[in-house]
Amino acid sequence: MVTMRDVAERAEVSISTVSHVVNATRPVSDHVTVRVRQAMDDLGYQRNLLARGLRRGQTLAIGMIVPDSVNPFFAEVARGIEDTGFAQGYTVILCNSGGDLDRELLYINKLVERQVDGIIFVAAGLSSERICEMQERRVPVVVVDRDLFGVPAAVDSVLVDNEKGGWCATQHLLDLGHRRIACITGPSDLTPSAERVTGYRRALNAADVTVDEAMVVRGDFQYESGFMAALRLLNLQEPPTAIFACNDLMAMGAIRAAVTKGRSVPGDLSIVGFDDVRLAAFTNPALTTVAQPKFEMGELAASLLVERIEGADTNARRYLMDTHLVVRESTAPIG
Repeated sequence: MVTMRDVAERAEVSISTVSHVVNATRPVSDHVTVRVRQAMDDLGYQRNLLARGLRRGQTLAIGMIVPDSVNPFFAEVARGIEDTGFAQGYTVILCNSGGDLDRELLYINKLVERQVDGIIFVAAGLSSERICEMQERRVPVVVVDRDLFGVPAAVDSVLVDNEKGGWCATQHLLDLGHRRIACITGPSDLTPSAERVTGYRRALNAADVTVDEAMVVRGDFQYESGFMAALRLLNLQEPPTAIFACNDLMAMGAIRAAVTKGRSVPGDLSIVGFDDVRLAAFTNPALTTVAQPKFEMGELAASLLVERIEGADTNARRYLMDTHLVVRESTAPIG
């Protein structure tokens, strides 16, 4: 096995200099850094992350619990977490809860048994009390895409402005002349779904458009629920001319429902989604949607967790990231 001593001899520097280059613990001049990295490449040197973890009492593993690993939104957030963790020398263990609280709790116990250095919860169904228990067990925690109240001071969260996104989607349809605007909600009255619906209602109220509760239909963030909800809406005696779906998958299901009912999109029905997953740009028609910074959310969450693991002692940090409307082909002025 190639050691730091071997690299130091090859680069004609001290072992401590090699350590500073490898671990970024002290600035090293550019020309010396180049020599050290060239020696590392020539000798095939690899960092001994196990030794690093043992010195710090760490396993260099973090857990990540998501409700649906197949959903492109969560997949893109997870990629940001994984890439950032990898760059910091951490292995990321992915757990898919399927939205089931019992399964989520089981995964938590398994991760703690494996002595992971921290856990990132993405859209977790956990209560604030359960997060408090995690803190009592001295497990660093970061929560993504779910605003939990009453959590301890040292729990960081990464959120997006869901209410603004719901408002932007609805306002876009209002600007196109639509007044019968339906909403396909998510499965929960908690964030983020509830905040998107709040934005929808706020935009309608500001435009003096009465919210017709028959036009607010619940889905479950999957294609099929968007399809079924849109069929129900299109079967109303006075169907909507536009639909705001609270995520892209349900919006895609709604597009399929419109085709099934012989309605053209956007000629007869305008549809807006939420998330801007990569597939949204390739649907037919391409989907107008509210974009949120999925990969960046994962990057930030992983960075915050690593800081906690490395000893950051600060109060809770709450980051609210922005959303913006991406106009494509699934919306048009009312005919």
